[in-house]
Amino acid sequence: MSDAPSKTLTDAHCHLAALPTKDNGCLLSTRMKNGLVARTVALRLGLPMDDPEEANRRYRARLASSLAASAYVSRAVTLAMDGVYGADGRLDEARTDFLISNDYVLAIAEENKSFLPGVSVNPNRRDALDELGRCAARGAALVKLLPNAQVFDPGDPKHRPFWRELAKLGLPLLSHIGFEFSLIGQDQSVGNPERLIPALEEGATVIAAHGCSRGLVLGEPHFQTMLDMVRKFPRFYVDSSALTLPNRFGMLLKLRGCAELRPRLLFGTDYPLPVWAFPALAGGPGAYLRAKRTANPFDRQFLVQKALGLEPAADFASLLRK
Repeated sequence: MSDAPSKTLTDAHCHLAALPTKDNGCLLSTRMKNGLVARTVALRLGLPMDDPEEANRRYRARLASSLAASAYVSRAVTLAMDGVYGADGRLDEARTDFLISNDYVLAIAEENKSFLPGVSVNPNRRDALDELGRCAARGAALVKLLPNAQVFDPGDPKHRPFWRELAKLGLPLLSHIGFEFSLIGQDQSVGNPERLIPALEEGATVIAAHGCSRGLVLGEPHFQTMLDMVRKFPRFYVDSSALTLPNRFGMLLKLRGCAELRPRLLFGTDYPLPVWAFPALAGGPGAYLRAKRTANPFDRQFLVQKALGLEPAADFASLLRK
């Protein structure tokens, strides 16, 4: 790939965080709001936690300006986050720590065409299939799920109709892989990539987040599983989001020599989580300094991957519904 910037990438994994207001349909538990992640993001981005409308406006403006200033990334899939649902299929607010509504994400994407709406529909909700259809009709780009925090097992056979509907609608599934620390994970075992096999068997396109990293620093037990799934399922992809973080960079180094995976690697950052430059040291001090001196998070992610020979080869646009 040429060193000349080419602003053609889409970030497939970018969060549209928001504080609840009277009309945006979002939720944030007190323990999540007072937690380290929320407070750190608010401090780093200058978000007034006591003024939700202004905080949300600043967040959107900061994200839009970072995309506009990027030399490599032109668009981002901005993600919703569904909540936890009870046995009756109704939202369980007491167990939901963080919810970004589909309507909020869809509305913001209509205002800014550099945002592609990534909706979230927990398959346990009683209107799950109807909500998929509604979101697809409004232009959803994909469906994002985080089973660890949303308390469901993607491998449960009862969800196969949901996966079939995803395939029918042509909506890719982006699912968290590994342990969950940013939100309050409740069952970490459901972050294993093999739990996504039923969705692939039903014909859905699946994007495994975070390069299939387990997220525990040492050892990456999902690496071979990921390769086996790449070989078996032509609709299986992985994204590079969060792979510069200290708890996941080991998988980034393992992917460095994996040419077989390159055609299935999608670009992602996990914005607003920070992008660390230190993994670029594997490409030499010059590559590290270039990444370190780059303030734009999208460009830094690209430069770290480039330093390791991991420029994204897959094109997210090819996954979108025709």
